[in-house]
Amino acid sequence: SSTAVTQTLYPSLCLLCLWVQETPPAPQVQLLLCFAEGARGRIATDKPTSPWKSRFWPDDSDYFYDVTQRSQKLIPFLSPHMGPESRPHTVVLHGAAGVGKTTLAKRCLLDWTEFRLGPLHCAFYLSCRELNHMAPCTFAELISKDCPELQEDVLEVLAQAESALFVVDGFDELRVPAGALTHDTCSDWKQQKPAPILLSSLLKRKMVAKATLLVTTRPGALRELLLLVEQPRLVEVEGFSESDREACFLRHFEDQDQARQALDAVRCNPVLLRLSSAPAVCQLLCTCLRLQMQRGEDPSLACQTTTSLFLRFLCSQFTPAPGGHPQCHLREPLEALCLLAAQGLWTQLSLFDREDLGRLGVEEADLQPFLDRCVLQRDRDCAGCFSFVHVSVQQFLAAMFYVLRCPGEDEWPGSGWDIRGVQELFSREARAGNPLLAQAGRFLWGLLSAARAWELETTFGCQTSSEAKQELLKRTSEQEQPVLWAVGLREVFHCLYESQEEELVSDATASLQEASLHLMTSRDLVHCSFCLRHCGDLQRLSLQVAKGVLPEEEAALEPDAQDGGSRHAQNPLPFWTDLCSVFSSSKSLVLLDISQSFLGSLSVRTLCDQMASATCCLQKVVLKDISPAGAYQNFCLAFRGHKTLTQLILQVSEQNDVLPSLCEVLSHPKCKLQCLRLGPCSAPTQQWAGLFLALQANHSLTCLDLSDSELQDGGAKLLCAGLRHPKCPVQRLSLENCHLTEACCSDLSATLIVGQRLTHLCLAKNDLGDGGVKTLCEGLRYPECRLQALVLWRCSITSEGCVHLSTVLSQESSLTHLDLGLNHIGVVGLRALCGALKAPPCGLQCLWLWGCSLTPFSCKDLSSALSSNRSLVTLDLGQNTLGFEGIKLLCEALRLQQCPLRTLRLKINESDVHLQNLLQEVRKSNPQLTIDSSRQDPGKSRPSADDFLF
Repeated sequence: SSTAVTQTLYPSLCLLCLWVQETPPAPQVQLLLCFAEGARGRIATDKPTSPWKSRFWPDDSDYFYDVTQRSQKLIPFLSPHMGPESRPHTVVLHGAAGVGKTTLAKRCLLDWTEFRLGPLHCAFYLSCRELNHMAPCTFAELISKDCPELQEDVLEVLAQAESALFVVDGFDELRVPAGALTHDTCSDWKQQKPAPILLSSLLKRKMVAKATLLVTTRPGALRELLLLVEQPRLVEVEGFSESDREACFLRHFEDQDQARQALDAVRCNPVLLRLSSAPAVCQLLCTCLRLQMQRGEDPSLACQTTTSLFLRFLCSQFTPAPGGHPQCHLREPLEALCLLAAQGLWTQLSLFDREDLGRLGVEEADLQPFLDRCVLQRDRDCAGCFSFVHVSVQQFLAAMFYVLRCPGEDEWPGSGWDIRGVQELFSREARAGNPLLAQAGRFLWGLLSAARAWELETTFGCQTSSEAKQELLKRTSEQEQPVLWAVGLREVFHCLYESQEEELVSDATASLQEASLHLMTSRDLVHCSFCLRHCGDLQRLSLQVAKGVLPEEEAALEPDAQDGGSRHAQNPLPFWTDLCSVFSSSKSLVLLDISQSFLGSLSVRTLCDQMASATCCLQKVVLKDISPAGAYQNFCLAFRGHKTLTQLILQVSEQNDVLPSLCEVLSHPKCKLQCLRLGPCSAPTQQWAGLFLALQANHSLTCLDLSDSELQDGGAKLLCAGLRHPKCPVQRLSLENCHLTEACCSDLSATLIVGQRLTHLCLAKNDLGDGGVKTLCEGLRYPECRLQALVLWRCSITSEGCVHLSTVLSQESSLTHLDLGLNHIGVVGLRALCGALKAPPCGLQCLWLWGCSLTPFSCKDLSSALSSNRSLVTLDLGQNTLGFEGIKLLCEALRLQQCPLRTLRLKINESDVHLQNLLQEVRKSNPQLTIDSSRQDPGKSRPSADDFLF
């Protein structure tokens, strides 16, 4: 009857129109079912024949039906509680290849009538794969393409239908140029247009405005689809869940322990685990690993890399009999298959018809062995068309195309088609437009190893080529990196790991001197641990470890008694140990930077043990924002007595108890540390006293940076006592933002007199005030003072403080660099400084007055000072509003040949044409002068701590 609508139809369904009428039967058609391949009129009431069912997995139709039915609940418009008013008009099913979007869409189409959205409703299925092969037609012809004799009936059905569903399957497979669908539309049902244009008109609701649309697509085409549809409801189809995978493995292995062992091997490879969300790949893995284990082989070896497992799958389908010869008759069919895969990779096609085969010179008979083994399959919707069992299999065979190139071929085999060379396979631009290239590139590196080449040759009798390897490793100069490096270091290490060939990794990384690695997943750790220990010339290593990559607690590695052990996770510590061995394998390593990392106690201990016993000449170590809290103490103990370490930067948390360990480093007789940066640190006064006592025993430390630490005046007093010790070697000191006040300035002033080694002092961001500056100047005026650079950035200084500083500058002073940025010195303060600049004894070379509230009235004094001064080469007047007239006064002095200024920073209105012309004239008359008018934030306008201290 018309109310008992079918729930299952033949899998090769191309078009379905369901017209259900609640009223008594009328003369017109009640139920119209249109099928391809002569299956019209089939009605069934039992569970549907799953589209996944084939000879590759013959016993799983019920299971896949259950998975599909569960996923069907995600579709909002199928809810019986959702009325037409609240029902979304467009639903987009998006997800990776092979996760079941098409199956779910067909189930939705068949179940459309179950919830009775109105007395009249109909449904249509449009396969984008099939639309690619259609000639221009009308919209009426498009939706009745398989039943042209019913074209008028279909239009009548749509005209009367209250609820119409259009399923548009595989939007990503449309063969149209990017953006082409957004320009041309059609609203006339009888006007002939290319099928993709009619489809875009349907999506834009130019044809059936009130229809419900269900569209499936892969993520790569989602952005373009969203430009066509209005307010879509996005539903992600994720494919197999963890429980689905486990059930699938248990169904395919007679021994449940073997099934779990095989699944654990897959879980240890995140790439395989992600791919196994596609039922076809999950079945492939089961088939391959079952065969491996039947031969007594360890499944973890096959799953070590994605390439190894896919190669095992392919070769296991054609394994010669024991003692038999390679199946050489398959060599040409394999080459034809790889050619087809490579062509589809570069043209982004996954469905091939007989015309595609003809253009490539491939016969259908060539592909029969792979059709028989389910490497290739006939498409259910498009007669005479073929596709690979999964896109990952196509990527793998496309990579093999480059390996099977015959040695000595003069012409690139892909030149006659759309296939590009290996250099473009690793091009960022090419990958941005074609995401499928990335995995194909990894497969290629996996196939470049000698072991994989041997496996191919012994199975198919084909000869492999090393030309791809040579091209990827080729360099035109010593400075240039190989082609492979264009994709970035993280991807490079992923590719090299696929090869599992140490010699190949060594050759590829021969010129690598600097590596910056962000370990975001456990797989990143595996890849880097394999590759880093073969980077023999590595000099600088920066490392960042995300949370969860390494166990933060030792208990995390203990077996779970309820789970029978930690089966689902691979112990990361052996890989971390391999990574840390870089300190021994890379003899040239001089810099290590570990920042924003979550390490854990065991991994810290491992790292410290490796550094302590390292044979490298590590000179600089940077440790910032590392957990756990005790990591810094362990690091300090590892550095104790280190013979080559000269620079150490520790950015610790406020509650970190690192000072006692640091004291041991500084007090060690073999300590060679020259520069130490520590902060922020909120240690108690007693610990600060211990550190400053260690400075007296140390003979190497010349630079000390305690910025952002809660030193306070009491700590500064203890520090100054240590600095005044005759044997204290510190020359450069930064106490920026250390919560200091005027009270500590007397100790600092005394230190400037007694500690004659101090040449650089940074007191930025401390509330010293004019009184503190006055006290400091008492020390600066002494002839014994050797201070050359003084930073008083944002220290609450006014014009009074500038008067005190000007008296120092007017005398014979060693001060050459003075930073007064972000202090409100005003006109009076600047006048005092300018007076000092005009004094002959003044030797100031650099003066920073960024954001000091200067006005155009100050420029006359500045111009006069610049005209007579013979030492100042750098002047920073940024973030001061000087105006056109003020800058004009400055330019008068800048034009003078005797003016030594070489760098001037100004705040300039870029749209002021007169001012720009004025500055251009100054540059012509004084070509050695650089005028910087770029906008700078306060932190970047002053010299960096590295410039000041190191």
